[in-house]
Amino acid sequence: MPRFHCDLPLAPGRQIELPLDAARHAVGALRLRDGDAVTLFNGDGAEYPAILELRGKAAFARITGRANPERESPLRITLAQGISSGERMDLTLQKAVELGISAIQPLMTRRTVVKLGGEKVDKRLRHWQGVVIAACEQCGRNQVPPVLAIQDGLMWLKQPETRDTPDRFLLDPEGDVGLGELAPPAGPVLLLAGPEGGFDPVERKLALAAGFRRVRLGPRILRTETAALAALAALQARWGDFR
Repeated sequence: MPRFHCDLPLAPGRQIELPLDAARHAVGALRLRDGDAVTLFNGDGAEYPAILELRGKAAFARITGRANPERESPLRITLAQGISSGERMDLTLQKAVELGISAIQPLMTRRTVVKLGGEKVDKRLRHWQGVVIAACEQCGRNQVPPVLAIQDGLMWLKQPETRDTPDRFLLDPEGDVGLGELAPPAGPVLLLAGPEGGFDPVERKLALAAGFRRVRLGPRILRTETAALAALAALQARWGDFR
């Protein structure tokens, strides 16, 4: 059933007008018709079955119920991702959502190729959050992982809240421990992945000082858009909901 994110209060019995982008997608791309069944969600953890009602170019949805399916992972993982270029970052965010990520922290690192400043920052954050929402629509998640404000990698590593997360893992092809050797997480997990070219020695040293463990993902060097996703899938398989 088609799913649409609506950043509005939702409740059985209400009738709402779909946001413009959702209406265009429903009518233009999916070719939905008046009376078709759809599902709405707004990030509160529930989903709301509804009936589509078309009026000219506007699309409305009459909410008929509320459901609370459990599709969130028992693992609370924040991905701190060194910003990669173009479609690589989009792919990482999209698939991380499908794999159950809880939040995404974009980091500007010394080897980040993308140059962001001024209005470009807000525009990129809106784009990334849109990628996350679209992934939630596709994969059935009813909680929308936030894309946090972009931070400088070195400054972020020095923050107390970064060091307070119980399990902190730095993805490193030269790591001294494999994922299979780790103990089950004691609480939230912070996964740190580099951009193209990885982290430089200063960042790596600071991450270790902040209590991150260097974790390797097998004997091969993985691209930035592969490393975090492989780690997420492995964590879900060992301790999450891939069972």
